[in-house]
Amino acid sequence: MPFYHRLGKIPQKRHTQFRKTDGTLYAEELVSTEGFSSIYSLVYHCHPPTLVKGIGTPYDVAPKAAIEKNLQNRSFLTFKTNPQDDYLKSRVYLLFNRDLYLASAAPKKSMTDYFYKNADADEVIFIHEGNGVLKTLYGQIPFEYGDYLVVPRGIIYQLHFNTENNRLFITESFSPIRPPKRYLNQFGQLLEHSPYCERDIKLPENLETHDEQGEFKVMIKKQDMMFPYTLATHPFDAIGWDGYSYPFGFSIHNYEPITGRVHMPPPIHQTFEGHNFVICSFVPRLYDYHPDAIPAPYNHSNVDSDEVLYYVDGDFMSRKHVERGMISLHPKGIPHGPHPGTVEKSIGAKETKELAVMIDPFYPLMITEEAMKMEDPQYYKTWVE
Repeated sequence: MPFYHRLGKIPQKRHTQFRKTDGTLYAEELVSTEGFSSIYSLVYHCHPPTLVKGIGTPYDVAPKAAIEKNLQNRSFLTFKTNPQDDYLKSRVYLLFNRDLYLASAAPKKSMTDYFYKNADADEVIFIHEGNGVLKTLYGQIPFEYGDYLVVPRGIIYQLHFNTENNRLFITESFSPIRPPKRYLNQFGQLLEHSPYCERDIKLPENLETHDEQGEFKVMIKKQDMMFPYTLATHPFDAIGWDGYSYPFGFSIHNYEPITGRVHMPPPIHQTFEGHNFVICSFVPRLYDYHPDAIPAPYNHSNVDSDEVLYYVDGDFMSRKHVERGMISLHPKGIPHGPHPGTVEKSIGAKETKELAVMIDPFYPLMITEEAMKMEDPQYYKTWVE
C-alpha cells in the first residue's frame, strides 16, 4: 500500500553515517521495486544483510498441470486439503498461469525454526480460519479471520498461529499488488468514493530488533525452486526503517460495499489488482432497490477472463451446493449464471450475507494435479434441473 510509513530509529538524512552506541555503523539497505523507478524503503540493520553461512540443495516446487486447456465449469473443495504441521508443506497449488498462482493451505504449526522469502511474487494471504501474528523485518501485523495479508516480494517473514485450526487462501502475484487505479487521486491517496481508505489498513507495528548472530534458516523461493539458505545473523535485525514498500493487512469486513437500484457489475467489488488480474471482495450488503430489481446476477459470458470464486461464508444467492472453502472456476469462452430457481428466489430479498473472494485473471488458468484430487466432477451439470 503506497503511502509513507516509518518505525524505529532512522538517521535524519538518508545515505549518511548512522552509528550504534559502540561507534560502529548500522548497515543501510535500499529495498527498491522496478529498479529504482518505483516505491522503495530504506532499512537500517544491526548487521549487513549479506552474511550467508551456507546454501543447501534447491528443490522443485513448481505447480504441476493436470489440465492445461480447460473449457468446463469446475469446482474444487479446498477443505479436503489435509492439515500439515509445516507452513510451506501445507501449501497446495490449485490454479496457475503466467501472472499468478493460487493455493490453499492448512498449516497447524507456527514458523519457529525457519523463515520464508518469496523472491518472485507478492503474496496475498487470505485468512479463512485462524489468527496470530505476521512477523517481518518491518514489524508485526496481528491477523484474524477475514484478513488479507499483503507481503511484497523479497520480504522475509514468519507466520505465528494461536491455534492449530488454520485455513488460508493464497495468491502469488508476479506483479505488484496495488489498489485499483480508479480509487486513487493523482497523489496516490484513496478517494472519497473508494470502498476503503487508509484508516482501514493494518500497518506494521511493534518493531522488535533481534541483534543476534548464529545460524538462521531462510527458505527462499525463486523460479519455482526452493533454496535453503543459512544466514549468520537474525533476519529481523532492523533498528528502524521508512518508506513506501512494506507488508500490510486489510480486513474483508472493512470493505464497504457499493450498491445501486439495479444489479451492479463485478468491478464494484474490486479490492486489489495485479498485472492481468483483479482481486474482489463479496461482502454482506443490501440488495438492489429498484421496485422491479432482480438481485441475482444475470447470465454473463467471460469473454476476456476466467473467473475464480473462493467461498468463505454465508449463503450465495446465485448458487446451490456451496461449501466453505469451495472454489468455482468459470473459464473464458462459455457463459455462466445463477443456478435454476435462484433468480426468482432473489426477487424481493433485502440483503445478502455472502462472503467470498473473487479473482479474475485475463489469461486462462491451468489446473493442477492436486486440484483434480478435490474436484466435484458433477459441478458443470448443476445448471440442469
